[in-house]
Amino acid sequence: MGERFEKGMSVRRHVLGDAHVDKAEAAKTAFDAPFQEMITEGAWGTLWARDTIALRERSMLTIALLAATGNFEEIPMHVRATARTGASQSDVIEALMHVAVYAGVPKANRAIKLAKETFAEMQKEER
Repeated sequence: MGERFEKGMSVRRHVLGDAHVDKAEAAKTAFDAPFQEMITEGAWGTLWARDTIALRERSMLTIALLAATGNFEEIPMHVRATARTGASQSDVIEALMHVAVYAGVPKANRAIKLAKETFAEMQKEER
């Protein structure tokens, strides 16, 4: 793999954690390997690797965009990532309040429910 892939894997591990990435890598098959390579290089090795904005802000943007576009399945993963990106629970609710105004209350409501559940799970795991 190339330099962009290696950088992407490093950023991906930093943001999502080794356990998550190891699980995803173990589940990878020949069928989805090209997709996994593309997102590792593109999303993680290019976009998330940029130093133009901090990981905290990138995390908030990602959660808001996932909610605004109705991609709820990815929200818990990115809420968990806030433990490593520096985005606080206050940051997340602010981002989701923007979703309510600009993309719709039902989308924000669903995302807030998922975020609350995920933050509660994270607190239990810390004990």
